[in-house]
Amino acid sequence: MSASSLYERIGGEESIRKIAITLFDTHAKNPTISARYENSDRDKVIQLVFEFLCSATGGPQEYTGRDMLTVHRGMNISEQEFMAVLDDILAALQAHGVGQREQEELLLANYNLRKDIVRV
Repeated sequence: MSASSLYERIGGEESIRKIAITLFDTHAKNPTISARYENSDRDKVIQLVFEFLCSATGGPQEYTGRDMLTVHRGMNISEQEFMAVLDDILAALQAHGVGQREQEELLLANYNLRKDIVRV
């Protein structure tokens, strides 16, 4: 078993940046959540997602955004929307050839944020 970090196994900075771009674009086209992204600054959101994914997977990048509870407070995000985001994450990871084990680890890490995001 490799001792490399999830960050390294996903492909590091270059791969995670591509995943962040794909993820934003996938969210923007997803009818369940696209309205949440209509007035977003695409580049800023992509940068924050990139930082978040890098930091969460063991990379050296620092996440400069607010914590998940603060960011999502008052948004009334539904379970359906949360699951749509997870589906989009999976699609983005698959589109970039991320391995099954790494997909599962990253999905679990994101699922564990549910309590800070879903507010119905």
